[in-house]
Amino acid sequence: MITPIRQAVILCGGLGTRLGGLTRDTPKPLLPVDGTPFLQMLMQEITRYGIDRFLLLAAYKSEQFQDFADQAAQAIGRSVIVEVAIEPGQSGTGGALFHARERLDDAFYLFNGDTLLDVPLDALARKLADPRNIGCLALRYVSDASRYGVVDVEADRVVRFGRPSLPGEAAWINGGVAAFRRSFVDRLQPQGAFEAKALPDLAREGALAVFKAKGFFIDIGVPADFERGQTEIPDYRRRPAVFFDRDGVINRDHGHVGQVERFEWMPGAREAVAMVNSKGFYAFLVTNQAGIAKGLYSEADYVELHRHMRAELSQSGARFDDERYCPFHPDGVDPAYRKVSDWRKPEPGMFLDLMRFWPVDKTRSVMIGDRDSDMRAAAAAGIAGRLFTGEERLDEFVSRVLNNLSPEQASESLE
Repeated sequence: MITPIRQAVILCGGLGTRLGGLTRDTPKPLLPVDGTPFLQMLMQEITRYGIDRFLLLAAYKSEQFQDFADQAAQAIGRSVIVEVAIEPGQSGTGGALFHARERLDDAFYLFNGDTLLDVPLDALARKLADPRNIGCLALRYVSDASRYGVVDVEADRVVRFGRPSLPGEAAWINGGVAAFRRSFVDRLQPQGAFEAKALPDLAREGALAVFKAKGFFIDIGVPADFERGQTEIPDYRRRPAVFFDRDGVINRDHGHVGQVERFEWMPGAREAVAMVNSKGFYAFLVTNQAGIAKGLYSEADYVELHRHMRAELSQSGARFDDERYCPFHPDGVDPAYRKVSDWRKPEPGMFLDLMRFWPVDKTRSVMIGDRDSDMRAAAAAGIAGRLFTGEERLDEFVSRVLNNLSPEQASESLE
């Protein structure tokens, strides 16, 4: 099993001079897109892949990044750790990594702080697991590469990095997302851009893999694209969601399943989640966990089990983008959990909290559950509900639901 990468490093140190007065008082990654800092949206998108640790490499107006980091977890609604590494001056992309070298994991994702690319991060991690590779770049094909250096590729490997583009040339470019081994830093200097020497050297050595991304891409580094992003990024992020119950839907309900050894996937469950991912829907998990309140297992047990689930889903190319669980119950043995909660289904609190942080298109969203309480919670949240009886594979059931679901049908199901 491939070890998941849990650290995202984000390059935030540039001056953003091409944006003119926009970056006079605000660093480029913190500029608002539809009222929200671009960096906040980028980090939230990254968390969809189970990333829970961020390292921001900052230089220009670095104090603003520290202020941002202090409130980032609350702003994106996830339990994440956000740290800031401040460069000694403007050190360039390579220098920024070099100065942060003691804070890097053995493997990490690297992101440009001004670029959003829809790419399955787990695919980069799988390529990095190949011992030949020190890095894997996510590439994007563009119709005009004049703003970027061209990346020449043979099969799944970079053979030349950063050559100038020909006039009007359509080509593969660096999409601003990569995965690296920590040994990449051994090739860097305290000053300079890794695009100038380190990446071309890796390409010549055959140590730089690629993943060809075909999804949404935008670089907000010039005024026209920053303006375009004000509408295109919110439009891209607004999408329908499938809300999954857990016990009896994702796994067999053996009664208060709280440990890895008691967890058993329902037939077709991993494939169903992967299907939802591939169709561009959000995949959310909403689950009552009264076993915590009743002392049958701890929240730490729950977290460990869900880390196990994420790892196994990743092997199937699947993921839950986010989840909510309710550990409370009025009959709990632990006073800390003994209470009535509006997160406990049939109340809609978990749904509403997810939709507070994610731009969900409710008219095309659906809840898959195995109990009446799931259906009632979905209806209270304004989401269509479909009852899963477990008599067929979950992927077959979900396929039929998604194929039949339309805005009109969603509205009818709530009546």
